[in-house]
Amino acid sequence: MSQAPTSHDRPAQAGQPSPHRGPITVAVMSATLMQVLDTTIVNVALPHMQGAMSATVDEISWVLTSYIVAAAVMTPPTGWVANRIGRKRLLLITVTGFTLASMLCGLSTSLTEIVLFRLLQGTFGAALAPLALSTMLDTYPRERHGQAMAIYGMGLMVGPILGPTLGGYLTEKYSWRWVFFINVPVGVLCVVLTLLYLRETELDRDRRFDLFGFAMLSLGIGALQLVLDRGQELDWFGSNEIILESLLAVLGFYVFLVHSFTTHQPFVDLEIFTDRNYATGSLLMFSAGMILLATLALMPPFMENLLGFPVLTVGLVMAPRGMATMACMFLVGRLVGKVDPRRLILLGICLLMASFWTMSGFNLQVSAWDIISAGLLQGAGMGFFMVPLITVAYATLPARKRTEAAALFNLQRNIGSSIGISVMFTLLTRHLQVNHATMAQHINPYNPLLRNFPLPGGLDPTTPRALEAINGLINRQAAMISYVDDFKVMMMLALLILPLVLLLKRPPRHPAPAGGAPAPVPAPASSSE
Repeated sequence: MSQAPTSHDRPAQAGQPSPHRGPITVAVMSATLMQVLDTTIVNVALPHMQGAMSATVDEISWVLTSYIVAAAVMTPPTGWVANRIGRKRLLLITVTGFTLASMLCGLSTSLTEIVLFRLLQGTFGAALAPLALSTMLDTYPRERHGQAMAIYGMGLMVGPILGPTLGGYLTEKYSWRWVFFINVPVGVLCVVLTLLYLRETELDRDRRFDLFGFAMLSLGIGALQLVLDRGQELDWFGSNEIILESLLAVLGFYVFLVHSFTTHQPFVDLEIFTDRNYATGSLLMFSAGMILLATLALMPPFMENLLGFPVLTVGLVMAPRGMATMACMFLVGRLVGKVDPRRLILLGICLLMASFWTMSGFNLQVSAWDIISAGLLQGAGMGFFMVPLITVAYATLPARKRTEAAALFNLQRNIGSSIGISVMFTLLTRHLQVNHATMAQHINPYNPLLRNFPLPGGLDPTTPRALEAINGLINRQAAMISYVDDFKVMMMLALLILPLVLLLKRPPRHPAPAGGAPAPVPAPASSSE
């Protein structure tokens, strides 16, 4: 006579809250933080890895490229695989694989080994953030989704900010290998908590795997990521490699879309995008990705190369930005259920615009406090923006579609981040050349201002040594103007996405039935949507 399964062993219904919120939150958020942290923590260690592997700059860049491409390609299948084998099993497999791949990266003795293991890291790590998002939404009841998304948003925001500082400390104090070994205890903790507390979800094995659709989407995403990652280095469309990869990206996305609209069971359920909140939220998240990581990528070289800040000081100056984000996310998590989240999103965008407006006034005499104050504004803006955005985007989406929707949501954020970094660094380089040429044309013996120009050490402005010093000054000024131009572009981007908030619907105030569409909420006669 078989024994009836306990409530802990029974599959969890989609959207059914769990009694073990604390340990589950620690498990999935430690996995997410580990994966997000790994996208930036390795950057600082690259010069040390290059020396240890005797690699060129182009060769060592594949340590980053392999991880980014693998993560981007393997993110979309997360929903299908989770439905097929169960979310808990998939989380255990991906965390275990990511942890083992991290350990192997730290033990690598050649460039080939570390690129291969980084490829495995990206493959296993791709599902961690989407699984964490859908798990958090199902673990917490609808009325506490704001707090759940605040915790999730902290993991997404803190990782990229903490990565460079932690990576620099571990590399300087110990070895570059420790930027990988640090994942091992976190991964073990996540596996133990997942085994003990997370319930398995119901399986859906009726939907077949659309191999052709997956192949075409993977081709488009992989080729696009290669274009964005290597474009600046290879002079964009002046390179045959970039032209070929661009053509492959266009072909892959085009065939994927045509196939998805004409096949019975497409790889991606495009019906998700008929939900107005999710579609608008995805576009806003794509734009936020462009702004967030582009700023994080621009600020360290700005402070180190132009202002002469030491690496440790750069980390300390950027830390308050993350603290402001966490504090505002904690506050917004409690406000989402009481205040119209669309107003919080508008406030967040306005704070982001104010921060970029402040940064557009930076010069070579800017102080650390000026950078900290702009960072506090920006961190607060991201806190007010991210939490209500994620909450609203999933508010009207059926619970059974959350995992697949989370995978696509994170994919769009990652692609937006890659595009933002590539575009901003390309503009920085191009503007630097233009600004240098514009100022250099005024440097000639016939310019009376040059004769009275004060040079250090009382140098004669007509001597080669003085001209070299003047060229150095011009380079710094041209770079400063280029950074200011980038800050203005990001401010305009924030302004352009402002009207999109008007397309969002206010989320329902009552819980939705598990696995189905949200319950209709009668609107007051005097209120507008």
